[in-house]
Amino acid sequence: MKTVRDLLSVKGSDVQTVAPEATVFEALELMAEKNVGALVVVSGDRVVGILSERDYARKVVLHGRVSRETPVEEIMTREVHFVTPDEPIEWCMADMTSSRIRHLPVLDGERLGGIISIGDVVRALLDEQRYKIEQLEQFIQR
Repeated sequence: MKTVRDLLSVKGSDVQTVAPEATVFEALELMAEKNVGALVVVSGDRVVGILSERDYARKVVLHGRVSRETPVEEIMTREVHFVTPDEPIEWCMADMTSSRIRHLPVLDGERLGGIISIGDVVRALLDEQRYKIEQLEQFIQR
């Protein structure tokens, strides 16, 4: 069974972060530059929220706010779901599905150790299934 640590060993542990006082526009520029769908909101060494494209669409665009004037802290999701490196990816899939979230920051002790997306988890699960199928096919052919 693959874990978050296994997934990060392939994907990498880079995490894009933004300060809560940054503007939403600055956060969107960073998302576009780094080609990511979410940023972890960090104040000092503490994770205080997460900002996703969904937050932008629902809390800025639909409310007529101006992204150049709105601070991240006004629209970020404050209730952040975390995982540890030792969590099985199947658990991550279940949490993401039941909570209707697309990103899970990874906490390694007190340290932000990465972030995984629903796409990362689906890819890892598909890879694992392909491997199992190949092994079964080889076993049958013997």
